[in-house]
Amino acid sequence: MLQSDWLALARPTRYKPRPRYGALTRRLSNVEFQLLGTSAGARRGRMSFAGRGVVETPAFMPVGTYGSVKAISPEEVRDSGAQILLGNTFHLMLRPGDELMKRLGGLHRFMNWSGPILTDSGGFQVWSLSGLRKITEEGVKFASPVNGDRLFLSPERSIEVQHALGSDIIMQFDECTPHPATERQVRKSMELSARWAQRCKDAHADHPGALFGIVQGGMLPALRLESLQRLTQIDFPGYAIGGLSVGESEDERLQVLDAVGPHLPADRPHYLMGVGTPRDIVQAVGRGVDMFDCVMPTRNARNGHLFTSQGVIKIRNARFRDDDGPLDPNCDCYTCRNFSRAYLHHLDRCNEMLGPRLNTIHNLRYYQSVMTRLRSAIEADRYEAFAADFIASPEGAPSKVARVAVPASSPPEA
Repeated sequence: MLQSDWLALARPTRYKPRPRYGALTRRLSNVEFQLLGTSAGARRGRMSFAGRGVVETPAFMPVGTYGSVKAISPEEVRDSGAQILLGNTFHLMLRPGDELMKRLGGLHRFMNWSGPILTDSGGFQVWSLSGLRKITEEGVKFASPVNGDRLFLSPERSIEVQHALGSDIIMQFDECTPHPATERQVRKSMELSARWAQRCKDAHADHPGALFGIVQGGMLPALRLESLQRLTQIDFPGYAIGGLSVGESEDERLQVLDAVGPHLPADRPHYLMGVGTPRDIVQAVGRGVDMFDCVMPTRNARNGHLFTSQGVIKIRNARFRDDDGPLDPNCDCYTCRNFSRAYLHHLDRCNEMLGPRLNTIHNLRYYQSVMTRLRSAIEADRYEAFAADFIASPEGAPSKVARVAVPASSPPEA
């Protein structure tokens, strides 16, 4: 593909559905979801948020754990093409606290982000505390990783915190199923999450935010489908697939998506939590997923691992010491337009603060360009050809980076 063609695909476009597709529209609390078209299982949609703007799907959400995408400003996040952010309920509840956030006007005003925000429930973070927490029917008792205080997080408390943050999309409180696990362990965990889902729905009441249910069930397709059936009976505005990116193989993850994807309600958005590499995202889009989040582009950027149209570049490698070329000749981000690989290598070797900033600007722009190219492929009804070409290219090579999500006791990795 010529550089001009690649850059044209990477620019956001306002897509109007082709007549043969039509449009399926569903009003979901404060958000209207339109399914504009499909291509071999991949979905092209649009989420319109009251007062917050539009999110074209498939969409990738940068992670802002503490109300900040690490190393860059909200304006730079917007410039990358991001339309929606993810915030972390657990960490914001601890610092600065949900009461203060509410007094200051919510997370949007606090961080100066005018677009939509999705917040996770805190379920994974408290689950990951391991020996520092105790899970019961009522919720989770745990020791704060900040100061050791004894705290309690329940479905009702999670919803209360997310309301205080002013979230546009609110996630149910759930238990992340351990991996590996026995069928008995998986069932017990899935059933607990299903009961918590109903409590979240009751606590959410008539709040305008869109509450999403989370499908659990480990790597067992039958339990995944049972989880989904329980959630659809409760009736949520959107559905997420959780409990992945916990160390499973690619084949295991795709098996879960193959089982669940066809049964997700077509008129609701579908969200795959915590995944993943560009390869992972392209594969999941073909299985009906609309929304993604992952710390990978920002975390890897700070470690000098950069995603490009030519594959992953480890910028600290000595071979880039005198490389005067742009990081990615097919990228239009600020970093690629202004700095050489040699300069980025120098910043990395010297531990200069500018290095992680420039790397993050690039990685986020790259991820957004992949989403734009995916949307364009679906619009043209050529998803299968695009996915095959992508997976066969250096961009789609299997990643050697671990996919395990970051536990709450570790430094936040947004």
